[in-house]
Amino acid sequence: MTASTDALRQAIVEELAAAQEPHQVEEVRVKYLGQKDGAVTLLIRGTDYSALSRDDRRAVGNDLSAIKTFAEEAVRDARRRVETYAARQRRRGIVDLTLPGERVNVGSIHPVNTIQMLLEDTFRSLGFIVEQGYEVETEYYNFDALNVPRDHPARDMQDTFWLDNGLLLRTHTSATQVRAMCKHGTPLRAIFPGRCFRYEATDASHETSFYQCEGLVIDRGVTVANLLAVMQALLVQVFERDVSVRLRPGYFPFVEPGFELDLTCLICDGSGCRVCKQSGWVELMPCGMVHPRVLQAGGVDPDTHSGFAFGLGMTRLAMMKYGIPDIRLFDSGDWRFYQQFPATV
Repeated sequence: MTASTDALRQAIVEELAAAQEPHQVEEVRVKYLGQKDGAVTLLIRGTDYSALSRDDRRAVGNDLSAIKTFAEEAVRDARRRVETYAARQRRRGIVDLTLPGERVNVGSIHPVNTIQMLLEDTFRSLGFIVEQGYEVETEYYNFDALNVPRDHPARDMQDTFWLDNGLLLRTHTSATQVRAMCKHGTPLRAIFPGRCFRYEATDASHETSFYQCEGLVIDRGVTVANLLAVMQALLVQVFERDVSVRLRPGYFPFVEPGFELDLTCLICDGSGCRVCKQSGWVELMPCGMVHPRVLQAGGVDPDTHSGFAFGLGMTRLAMMKYGIPDIRLFDSGDWRFYQQFPATV
């Protein structure tokens, strides 16, 4: 068998070396790798393994696999060679100065990254610092320090990605709140942008991996009015136009009182679509006044200090800003989707 494959190998090398055009390389490929009567294909198909010993079957199988891999790689290399040669020949030809130049493809910035950079610039102008936090977190910082009860559904396997070593993939960037308070003390104005993970079903507005920007303000005399003022300045900066929002009560263990800030769906202008589930509104930002227990976990006295926190969905914000109807497009890897966005911000 080795003699047969060596002869095939030599023939393939010689014929591909003589090929100067793409169609000639294709002819060699069909001759040896064609599904119907290619020489390598027929050799593999015609081998009778039943007449061989166990060791011989292994050796013959490895030999045949090697000749097929060699032929495929040789054809691929030859195709690349003749195409490169053809391109060089075209460039050496007469240049028609009236023809347009070759277009240079410029890379694009991912829309979520664009939103993150915009948010960071906006909040830095308001005196906020930027902390990244950790994507792999401990149960303490993700749940316990944020006043999430032991029996809360978010701790269940069906809602959170748990690792074998007891750590977890953070379910929200709120996990960085207590770390920031312990690190910087008060007064504190900070945001924590980054990736989060939820073990949930995907649809047009939900993904297992998404991006949030948590915000935290701790100082003396902070009220809900301060929260609304920051949110108003933020949305004007992001959307560069007036948008309708509503604030409704919401429950979150780490804030009291808690609110849900909803944005009029900019995909359908509030008329109802699959992104907003026909409601005309999109949940954009859970927020509220930091719970006293969370302040205590961060080493802050709740009797003298107060603060507010918010969790802005950067992925959902990008959907609204750019009119993207399906959140799954962000991680699709389809370059046609990314080409729509500018290369710079």
